[in-house]
Amino acid sequence: MKNYIVKINSLDNVAIAVEDLPSGTIINEELTAIEEIPQAHKIALADIPKGGEIRRYNTIIGYAKEDIKKGRWINQYMVNLPTAPTLNDLEFATNIVTDLPTPPQNSWWGYRNPKGGPAGTRNLLGIMTTVQCAAGVVKIAAERIRKELLPKYPNVDDVVPISHDYGCGVAINAPEAKVPIRILQNLVHHPNFGNQIMVVGLGCEKLTVDKLLLQDEISPQNIIILQEEHGFEGMVSSIMKMAEKKLAILNRRKREELPLSDLIVGLQCGGSDSFSGVTANPSAGYAADMLVKGGATVLFSEVTEARDGVHLLAHRCINSEVGEKLANEMAWYDQYLKAANVDRDANPAPGNKKGGLANIVEKSMGSIAKSGTSPIVQVLSPGEKPKAHGLIYAATPANDFACGPCQLASGMGVHVFMTGRGSTYGLAMAPVIKVCSQNKLKNQLFDVIDVNAGPIATGDATIQSVGTEIFNLIIDVASGKKKTYAEQWKIHNDMCIFNPAPLT
Repeated sequence: MKNYIVKINSLDNVAIAVEDLPSGTIINEELTAIEEIPQAHKIALADIPKGGEIRRYNTIIGYAKEDIKKGRWINQYMVNLPTAPTLNDLEFATNIVTDLPTPPQNSWWGYRNPKGGPAGTRNLLGIMTTVQCAAGVVKIAAERIRKELLPKYPNVDDVVPISHDYGCGVAINAPEAKVPIRILQNLVHHPNFGNQIMVVGLGCEKLTVDKLLLQDEISPQNIIILQEEHGFEGMVSSIMKMAEKKLAILNRRKREELPLSDLIVGLQCGGSDSFSGVTANPSAGYAADMLVKGGATVLFSEVTEARDGVHLLAHRCINSEVGEKLANEMAWYDQYLKAANVDRDANPAPGNKKGGLANIVEKSMGSIAKSGTSPIVQVLSPGEKPKAHGLIYAATPANDFACGPCQLASGMGVHVFMTGRGSTYGLAMAPVIKVCSQNKLKNQLFDVIDVNAGPIATGDATIQSVGTEIFNLIIDVASGKKKTYAEQWKIHNDMCIFNPAPLT
């Protein structure tokens, strides 16, 4: 029998349309669409009175603004937003799942680093700038390094200039300045850079090299100050000379078989639709559970897209210490939004709503599905490094281009990015696997999307089968056996560093 709708929980009183449903479509013996239902949008499965609960994921995603008849289309304008869960009475460690799916394999091939820590998935020369003022020169130098030097060092995958908008004109001593500084500190030391430090500054900025590097790393072998160079060609020449020395060292790196405990995988979603929480995100969650079972570290993030599910995440925190850190990160972000007079429901974009998501509650329920069922063993502030293996909540903004750098700062070696509306997101520092939520999107963006979870909605695949496909691709990409479409096309977004501190 053809799947016209997808209902997630037996207690839900709405379902989503698998395809556009014309008015009069007989869905089953008990349900007929009494008006046109756009694909991915909600249809009422029962009469819902004004003020009545609208349930999806067995969660109240809103209250009806008007009487809604069975078979009607429920759009965003018909739904009142519920109150967010409180943070002072959360219950911790009440839903600890240990029966996780067994991964098909427990090892991968990566680059072990001399100073330990997570292994690299790529072999890259990273060039950190201390301030945007240096970015133009570094970009030109990087282009010349690729053209003139990189061919001599075939074991090095690429050179990555890390350009950002921090470094000057900022309140460098403000309490929240620790956030962008920590992110940049950890980006310099990313596992894919093989402990080879290269920093280019202007010379008069607030973000001095001593704020980025360890004491034993502050050396002329690692640092170039443009104001101390002789002309433009002198600047570029100095960068290239230092780069060649680093490339010679990086070229000696070799992949070796490693346990999954040496791998960090990040999960993120962007351009979500109503299918995201049904197909793509749960499949990624299944892959995450297998990674955790195998000993890997898995990060999931996006505070505003987890805030309305915080009570569910709290149940999965392994103890009160982890749970309290989760609550504290949520409370900090609540205040951050409040200071700007912004409501949490400002998060959903027009594309999210066009894709059937009525509000932030519905979006949140789908978003946290990517975390699977594993216990949460640690909570990180933005850009912190993990101290545990397993599933970790890395508190970051939900903005794609701020979340990615935060997860990179935490050591992420592979990024898995779920989308329902479509995205060309990519990172230069680590490969990005894109997973789409519906068949239509894969057909359209056939050479952008790596994995299609759409067949789950039509009944032609399962969360388990697609999740296993994602897991296997993660291992192959991390091991260098496959390149993602974003890598093949060299789609690299700019680094947007989260800075909650004032500009000056």
